[in-house]
Amino acid sequence: MREISLRCDRYLVNTRITPNQLTYLMVVAGVLAGAALLVPGLTGALVAALLIQLYLLLDCVDGELARWRKQTSVTGVYLDRVGHYLAEAALLVGFGLRGADLFAREGASANWMWAFLGAVAALGAILIKAETDLVDVARARSGLETAKDEAATPRSSGLALARRAAAALKFHRLVGGVEASLLILVLAIVDTVAGGIFWTRFGIALLAAIAVLQTVLHLVSILASRRLK
Repeated sequence: MREISLRCDRYLVNTRITPNQLTYLMVVAGVLAGAALLVPGLTGALVAALLIQLYLLLDCVDGELARWRKQTSVTGVYLDRVGHYLAEAALLVGFGLRGADLFAREGASANWMWAFLGAVAALGAILIKAETDLVDVARARSGLETAKDEAATPRSSGLALARRAAAALKFHRLVGGVEASLLILVLAIVDTVAGGIFWTRFGIALLAAIAVLQTVLHLVSILASRRLK
């Protein structure tokens, strides 16, 4: 995406468009991706995936434009972080509502279970980001500098090995916006071929489980590292 964003930058540098305006557009694109998943069938999943790609493009362009014009600001960083929270949560909530199959004739209790699991996945995705961001908050309030990258390594050799294994498998990335949108699209294609929404619902349960597990593991990893020292 960087190769595309750098080509877009040249057309934006001399315009009146500000980096923060691009960040707002990024948030809108991400939230609309979640709303697009309410459209049944392959169409909704495809539109959601395209909107997430637009979200990713704008996420690259706003920062590049800010750095080029030397317009970086605390407000811009804050809006960017809030945008990631909103967009990724909206996508997973939309995925859960998609699995609820609101236009079907099934019993309401069975339908809303999937919406609940989608909300669980969204909450997990938000908490994972919050756990990382709150490290800086805790350090700043304690008068400490930002933690260095090497401080993220757990003090226990066993936990360090587990962290490296998790990083190699990259399963936690499935709850991220880009990866989740592509998974949702693949599952929608499979459901279109097979008929029904079994694989969509399987994906919702999978992402909810990954989000819960990663939330706990990420918290343990932070507490066992030197990031809070």
